Amino acid sequence: MQVLHDFNSTNSARENASRIRPNRLRFLKGEIKMVKKLMCLMAALVLVSACDTLGSDEGEGGANGGAGGKMGAARPGTQEDLVVNVGDRVFFAFNKSDLSTEAQATLDRQAAWLKKYPAIKVTIEGHTDERGTREYNLALGERRATAAKNYLVAAGIPASRISTISYGKERPAVVGDNEAAWAQNRRAVTVVAQ
Repeated sequence: MQVLHDFNSTNSARENASRIRPNRLRFLKGEIKMVKKLMCLMAALVLVSACDTLGSDEGEGGANGGAGGKMGAARPGTQEDLVVNVGDRVFFAFNKSDLSTEAQATLDRQAAWLKKYPAIKVTIEGHTDERGTREYNLALGERRATAAKNYLVAAGIPASRISTISYGKERPAVVGDNEAAWAQNRRAVTVVAQ
């Protein structure tokens, strides 16, 4: 009798399973369609968010965008404009104050920018890395700032528009005790006077 009961329960389980399967398949097909729709929606959102739209003052600079930035991304004649479209700093070799060709190219762009905005005055800050005494680094920072100023004056910018200051090693751009950090700290930075 027990065997017959097990046989009947097995048959009824199979019948129940056959009735459930079509409903489950319809449910799974519906879930798959919903997942596909969600994936398409997410893909569309990613594509739309990746689109770049021009602001009211962007796109006016054309191909003359300075140092790789977008012209118009900053208000013209500001420190941000100088940083984004021209470049505000030049770098120096260890214990040197002479200008590399790359530094001269940046200063040429700065001179053109200063000619475009003749009312703007700037301060050139001289900086060094952390090695050496405070006094030595203040003097080296001053030589670096003066070298940048002299280049701009030779490019036609009146000396009365440019002041210099040395911070030596007191204001590092990058904190670190390695050559990569030191190289970023050996610099002259042009700052628009307020």
